[in-house]
Amino acid sequence: MELLNFLLSFLLLALPATAQFQFFEHMFGGQQQQQQSPQNAGSDSAWYQQQYEAAHCDRYLCPHTLSCVHFPHHCPCPFPEVEDKVEFGDGSMACISRGGWAAGESARKVELARKGLL
Repeated sequence: MELLNFLLSFLLLALPATAQFQFFEHMFGGQQQQQQSPQNAGSDSAWYQQQYEAAHCDRYLCPHTLSCVHFPHHCPCPFPEVEDKVEFGDGSMACISRGGWAAGESARKVELARKGLL
């Protein structure tokens, strides 16, 4: 009976310790894995071409965001936090960096450039 109590006590102490070590091993990836640095993006356009070709769109596929819209001027800007969208009369659009200008300043500068004043 005393041996049974000893074995039971030993198991109750050993099991949580084993689980704890397994937790830390999984958390830190074990000793076999080495930490890898992220890779730089490729310098060719193969990844983008694969994404473009795999995108399904039965209307207009925006080239910058791969969004599917009805018309080209409906395309969103890829970085709306720092870009203003300017729509042109011919149904096209452009995303212009805000560059710290006041609201609407990008559209005004584009209009001045179109008139040859900038």
